Amino acid sequence: MRATSRTFRSWVVVVVLTVVVSIGFSLLRLPSPWLFGSLVAGMAHALLASEELDVPPLAFRVGQALVGAVIGALVQLATLLRIASDWPSVVLVTFGTLAISVAAGRLLALDRDVSPVTGAFAMVAGGASGIVALARELGADDRVVTIVQYLRVLLVLLAMPLVTGFVFHPPTGAGSLAGSHTRWLPDLTFVVLAVVIGLLLQRVVTAPATALLGPMLVAVALSASGVLGHVSVPTALENLGYALIGVRVGLRFTRASLRSIARLLPLATALIVAVIVACGLLGLLLAEVTGTDRLTAYLATTPGGLFAVLATAADSGSDVTYVLAAQVIRVFAMLLLAPLLGRWFRRLR
Repeated sequence: MRATSRTFRSWVVVVVLTVVVSIGFSLLRLPSPWLFGSLVAGMAHALLASEELDVPPLAFRVGQALVGAVIGALVQLATLLRIASDWPSVVLVTFGTLAISVAAGRLLALDRDVSPVTGAFAMVAGGASGIVALARELGADDRVVTIVQYLRVLLVLLAMPLVTGFVFHPPTGAGSLAGSHTRWLPDLTFVVLAVVIGLLLQRVVTAPATALLGPMLVAVALSASGVLGHVSVPTALENLGYALIGVRVGLRFTRASLRSIARLLPLATALIVAVIVACGLLGLLLAEVTGTDRLTAYLATTPGGLFAVLATAADSGSDVTYVLAAQVIRVFAMLLLAPLLGRWFRRLR
């Protein structure tokens, strides 16, 4: 009874700390603040408390399913139609970015503490929250993957305004990115259907990462079909999904693992910068091959920061539809290819 009471108090502390830190990160405009905040809360408990905690498996699967629904909701029918005419360039962007990511991951894996599968998923450009959600399930060290993935997102977000302003000199206020308020009934229906049907598929399909990929595919079908209108995952549920994943990962950190990850940061930072530059060069190639303007091509190939990319594209008057198509399909393809990539690296090992 005393142990149960102590566990309950520990969870209360972790939840309160998650809320406080996440709100602070939101005010600082960091990407995915609830994933970061819950990660910090979980780490704080793992490093400072004597009692071990872990997120129940069902709760973690629900977190994965919610993140899958968030990603699936980005795929609209208009996006798919846009890709129908530009599919060769989207394929070029997707597989070019994948090749760059795998090469960088192999270089990161030269460190004796990083396995090839961990290196690959740590450096995969696109779908950071989804990759973090399924990293451990696919045999990667999710602690390394989480830190390197979100270091990439931060560096991309820092580089984007500098590159856009000093290289392309676009006008500002040239366009707008339309948003919509939460429509609770259709949005909740969308989430429930995606999560429930997706998790039921997990019981039928014995494949890696189905807790994320199943709901994501159901969400794509619902979103693209338009049967519920324009739908999205309510912010509260989106944050809950990120928090469940972040706490799970954070609770697995130890002093030894942090020391190992800290030693990797200089190499990881250098490789991330190289990936950003390589993707920029891929954007220049895309512009030459397709005739797309260079700013649109750069934003379409930027390795991360989807919503910041879309806001920049809208404000500068770039082709938002093309940028959205290239970025979303790349994220979607990365997550679909992740289980195959993980299986391939395990066979090599």
